[in-house]
Amino acid sequence: MNIEFLREALCWSLAINYLILLIWFFMFINAKHWMKSLHGRWFKLNDPTFDAIHYAAMAGYKILILVFNLVPLIVLSIIT
Repeated sequence: MNIEFLREALCWSLAINYLILLIWFFMFINAKHWMKSLHGRWFKLNDPTFDAIHYAAMAGYKILILVFNLVPLIVLSIIT
């Protein structure tokens, strides 16, 4: 496995993960009622708790994307 392959794989991973994050965000904004009814089958959550859980999960997912995709990509760009 060479560095160029690893860099390309990290770029694709970064793009796909951000696409997932954007889809999640737009689903949360535009289909919040549907998502709440779907999750409401399993959990009894009020609106502020539902919003806080999704906001925290999106923030955590974004941090994981940065740590595991963007930072290694930047490091590979610096060392080559």
